[in-house]
Amino acid sequence: MKIASKVVMMVLLSWTMVMLVWGLSGFFEYFSGIKPLIHLQNSAYTRTVQFVHWLLITLTGGAFVLGYFLKWKWTPFVMVMLFSNLAVLCTIQTFDFMSEQWSYTAYSTEIVLYVLLSAFLLFSSLSKSHFKHRI
Repeated sequence: MKIASKVVMMVLLSWTMVMLVWGLSGFFEYFSGIKPLIHLQNSAYTRTVQFVHWLLITLTGGAFVLGYFLKWKWTPFVMVMLFSNLAVLCTIQTFDFMSEQWSYTAYSTEIVLYVLLSAFLLFSSLSKSHFKHRI
């Protein structure tokens, strides 16, 4: 089980690093209009929803990466808050702007992922020992 926890933590770290780069790239395109490598803006979203989308992705990526390397004890709690905000945003994007039927599957998967990652960060012994938090 200890190896599985380490794998989850490394996948989470890798995923949040990608989120940070993706969010910064999305903001770059949002503000400059210059496509970084691929088109990142979703034309179905309003400018405000798109801004909040990039803000939450950037904050989530940055918070975990910094928190992980600084071993900040509040990282798991901040991540639960950010995951809950991403879940709300995902709900809005799915049910107000959905254009593809498969989005229900993506939505469900994303919500389950946020719940599982939140539980891992709050309750796993690896997270508790790394971040030195108590719950």
